[in-house]
Amino acid sequence: ARSKQLFVSRSHKMVVIHVKRSEEHQFLYETTVEADVSACVRDLCEIQNTRLRIQRLKLEGEELAKHGVAKHPDKQSLDEFQEDFGYGKVEKNEHYNVDPTGRRTGNRCDPKVAETLLKTLADAEAAISKNQVANKVYLTKKALLEKVDEIRGAVMICYPMGLPEWDNVRAALEDNEDLAGTQWVTEYLDPETSQLWWAGKQFLAGKKLKDHVGRNEKTKIVGKLQKKGGGAPQREPIVDSDTQKAMLSYYHKKQEEQKKLVEDDEDDYTNSAWANPKALKSHFSGVGGTIRFR
Repeated sequence: ARSKQLFVSRSHKMVVIHVKRSEEHQFLYETTVEADVSACVRDLCEIQNTRLRIQRLKLEGEELAKHGVAKHPDKQSLDEFQEDFGYGKVEKNEHYNVDPTGRRTGNRCDPKVAETLLKTLADAEAAISKNQVANKVYLTKKALLEKVDEIRGAVMICYPMGLPEWDNVRAALEDNEDLAGTQWVTEYLDPETSQLWWAGKQFLAGKKLKDHVGRNEKTKIVGKLQKKGGGAPQREPIVDSDTQKAMLSYYHKKQEEQKKLVEDDEDDYTNSAWANPKALKSHFSGVGGTIRFR
């Protein structure tokens, strides 16, 4: 019941912006024509950045559940070589599960308790899924932050002693991540400088949404978020990929049918009387021709 309260789906009487960064990164946002463009862009960027934050929590949280807390960056190595590197003897708890990357201690929590964390992570991932667009679910920053809080609670249940400050899960929960040198930094959108585009036009700061989309509160647009200086984004195709595939399949089927008809026409003369090699013999024998009734 709580989930339905956080991510509400209803027939809208407000402007709906279908924010689309890519096929995987898209969500619905509800606002009003009276909204300030700068405030709207800021909100959209924060939602997108929080979605990415939840994705990172999902990836690192699963590793936390399987292999325990992170080792200190200066002591990360495969456990089988830990003593050789002078990092001391490997300590193993009853639920030890070696980390093949050497980044985590392997001392995980009770796997049964970890199921709570994994379930919470899966629920958060579903909340930011692109499927929410098809389900007509509108996202808000507040709702996404509550998902982060749920993950925080699940982590505390699994590791009540807390996580070391260098653990990526802790950094993501505290919104204190260092993304430099990672692919994530290219996806981050600065809420103060990013731009919103629609139909090849940029929404201008200092304006209201109604100055760009009109005064109809039931308007729905596909908006693109761009970094400052990124220029106009590529326009959306007239038809989506699924429709395009269906159209190509239909045309291919029609072409095959037409090809078959042409082949049938080329061989159809063999059924004609003049093409029958025994037609002359049948004629003089009195067995040829067509029987007619008066």
